[in-house]
Amino acid sequence: QVQLVESGGGSVQPGGSLRLSCAASGINIRFYAMGWYRQAPGKQRELVASITSGGSTNYADSVKGRFTISMDNAKNTVLLQMNSLKPEDTAVYCCNAKRSTRAYWGQGTQVTVSS
Repeated sequence: QVQLVESGGGSVQPGGSLRLSCAASGINIRFYAMGWYRQAPGKQRELVASITSGGSTNYADSVKGRFTISMDNAKNTVLLQMNSLKPEDTAVYCCNAKRSTRAYWGQGTQVTVSS
């Protein structure tokens, strides 16, 4: 059974940092394209950052230079380092694993940026 479990969300002031983790079980993330998505209330889900099995990364324009996605293959975990957080980054952040026609989702973790 495949599970993606996110952690690391919380409340932070503008300008602060958080690091999200997505721990995978049942799959080896080295063979998957991994991504972080977010969905704010009343908005569509959007791709925040992704990383391929070859290590190529892609970021939404709104987070470039502030967020960094990485893989810890030893822990089978995908990380999202978020710096210089803004109120507009407030959302539920979900982890996604994709390979061919297979896709898996985590349950999400809440990130709230507010003064």
